[in-house]
Amino acid sequence: MDESNNLSMEIINFEKDHDMIDNQVAFGSQISVERVHDIKSQASEATEEEAGLLRKFMASQK
Repeated sequence: MDESNNLSMEIINFEKDHDMIDNQVAFGSQISVERVHDIKSQASEATEEEAGLLRKFMASQK
């Protein structure tokens, strides 16, 4: 599994586990909701900075 697919699945599973929607993830990670949609749907890959922000936010919610 490549890195972008892995992050996409991490976001999907995180949202399911925490009963969150893309808007909440975007707000919490300080990334636009459009970018969260693109990354989640694998329309484009996250930058290193975006991946870091997303993972930092998800880790803070555990």
